[in-house]
Amino acid sequence: MEIETTEEAKEPPRIHRLDESVVNRIAAGEVIQRPVSAVKELVENSLDASSTFISVVVKDGGLKLIQVSDDGHGIRHEDLPILCERHTTSKLSKYEDLQSIKSMGFRGEALASMTYVGHVTVTTITQGQLHGYRVSYRDGVMEHEPKACAAVKGTQIMIENLFYNMIARRKTLQNSADDYTKIVDLLSRLAIHHIDVSFSCRKHGAARADVHSVATSSRLDAIRSVYGLLVAHNLIKIEASDNDPSSSVFEMDGFISNSNYVAKKTTMVLFINDRLVECTALKRALEVVYAATLPKASKPFIYMSIILPPEHVDVNVHPTKREVSLLNQDIIVEKIQSVVESMLRNSNESRTFQEQTVETSPSVPSITNNDLHLNPSASGNGSKSQKVPVHKMVRTDKSDPAGRLHAYLYTNHQKHLETNSSLTAVRSSVRQRRNLKETADLTSIQELINDIDSKCHSGLLDIVRQCTYVGMADDVFALLQHNTHLYLANVENLSKELMYQQVLRRFAHFNAIQLSEPAPLQELIMLALKEEDLDLECNENDDLKKKIAEMNTQLLKQKTEMLEEYFCIFIDSDGNLSRLPILLDQYIPDMDRVPEFLLCLGNDVYWEDEKNCFQSLAAALGNFYAMHPPLLPNPSGEGLEFYKMRKHGKNPQDVGNSSSHIGDRIAIEDEFEHELLSEAETAWAQREWSIQHILFPSMRLFLKPPNSMAVNGTFVRVASLEKLYKIFERC
Repeated sequence: MEIETTEEAKEPPRIHRLDESVVNRIAAGEVIQRPVSAVKELVENSLDASSTFISVVVKDGGLKLIQVSDDGHGIRHEDLPILCERHTTSKLSKYEDLQSIKSMGFRGEALASMTYVGHVTVTTITQGQLHGYRVSYRDGVMEHEPKACAAVKGTQIMIENLFYNMIARRKTLQNSADDYTKIVDLLSRLAIHHIDVSFSCRKHGAARADVHSVATSSRLDAIRSVYGLLVAHNLIKIEASDNDPSSSVFEMDGFISNSNYVAKKTTMVLFINDRLVECTALKRALEVVYAATLPKASKPFIYMSIILPPEHVDVNVHPTKREVSLLNQDIIVEKIQSVVESMLRNSNESRTFQEQTVETSPSVPSITNNDLHLNPSASGNGSKSQKVPVHKMVRTDKSDPAGRLHAYLYTNHQKHLETNSSLTAVRSSVRQRRNLKETADLTSIQELINDIDSKCHSGLLDIVRQCTYVGMADDVFALLQHNTHLYLANVENLSKELMYQQVLRRFAHFNAIQLSEPAPLQELIMLALKEEDLDLECNENDDLKKKIAEMNTQLLKQKTEMLEEYFCIFIDSDGNLSRLPILLDQYIPDMDRVPEFLLCLGNDVYWEDEKNCFQSLAAALGNFYAMHPPLLPNPSGEGLEFYKMRKHGKNPQDVGNSSSHIGDRIAIEDEFEHELLSEAETAWAQREWSIQHILFPSMRLFLKPPNSMAVNGTFVRVASLEKLYKIFERC
């Protein structure tokens, strides 16, 4: 019997044809990776339609709504039925056309992909028509016949509820401010190149556009209107060309920043044959020139437009057309690099320095009794000048627990957590990690870290560094005190961002959490899929889930070497998870969220591009390790009702039973209720202890809050001592 079982296990897996809906959703996930991918495809379609005005409206970073309107030539009524089918396009008819393609799009996949991950509505009118047509699409086909409607010249495409059927990806894209910033950056880049087109980009409901450019004849004017006067004032025009068929044939013109321009991050806007692309080799070559030519390796602003013969460019090398392949790329890069170096050396002969006046800070420092005793000379100068005004006096010291909220609350289930030994261990481990070397051997990791540094909000950084933890206001928000202000801080957002940054800063240098028993990937992913789709119970959907789980398991097994080396995620040859990384010492994530994390690794990580791969992996780990509320309701307050309702119901025939039998039944009910209640109290107490003694000390040392946290509700100021005194004075 054992021999037969072994032989059966060695049989190769059966190859089967995937369902068309699965194939289309997988393909859509490659083409439309983020909301900005959809905006890029739609705007490029508008440019291909000879538009002179393009307007973009976005809601919730593009997840709720993306609306792109143009005044192009529109879409013919007879083409609407096949508009959103895969591989339908007006840009080419045979493969050889790719050698001379000049349009932005050519595959006919973008609109189709959008219909598989969102709800698409198209309104269009062509020249000469009395009215337009509106039609909705889903899964590549029309939901109804085109309806006649009033319309202005051109086309309007609206995408609603993007990624509504990709739960894991939607969860990783909750930071709407970050996605909207990417969309604004995309429109800004397109606006300075297509100077004969007017661009507009704004949030839904906003009166003012964040990008507003008008058609102009001067590229420098376009840069000035989009990026500001400071950038435009420090630019040098640059040109280069070569017409030697044996080496390279190209023409390049653009603008580069001079020696007076200073920035923390490189901004490179590159167009090749009017197509917005990235070229890592060219970007690195130019950064090397700036690092060697300018002091302190100043980061440049670069705009370049390169024109090559269409047959020298392969545009079909990337799912989102973000990269292209060039003939004789190394020669072209070298020649452009030498021209830029020559221009920079000439401009470096003269530099402009701005004189600044140093002013003393208007803020009044807080002075404690200890400070006065340690510095007798200060006290001898006169107590009146050293006295802090009462309305600016900080009454809570972060080293003194007396002012914290939990000191006034009676909670008996936290005593076993507040032990001196565990607290000392946490503090010592945090101190050991304080001088952690920010090791980033790979350029992509260094770029991601530089991106974090450049987007850091200085005001929030000061709050995080100097804040005092007061207590938890509810399940999500914690109370912080900073100087004379009281803030509500979203613990989930803060912990998610901290974990994301820790993944990048500890890259390839993690300690490990060893699981007591290896966990099978396929079963865990199946668990996550069933949690996402609880209402569907048919066998066909179970088979589909099983196929998706198998595909994701095989994908993660293929990536096990990279996951182990860089992220300390160990998956054995049998597809079992046995090791996870430690992002913060003394902290273990909620293991109930492992299935969701593994599904996110399979579905939402972009494995083809190094930088995007590491960024999406870090985001998935950050979401998994974030300090989410426990799954059991909070037993304090209204949540206690949940546990009272867990009692077993009594049967009518049991009413006449003896009193002793009834007493036994009540005892069983109480035992079950207290057991669940105790488990919930422990989970919530452990979370609050981790927030106070692990999250906030680590935040003070490591977190660099991004600009988005200033506007997305992560920090909310609820009280100010100065304003309270004004209110009291009026009373």
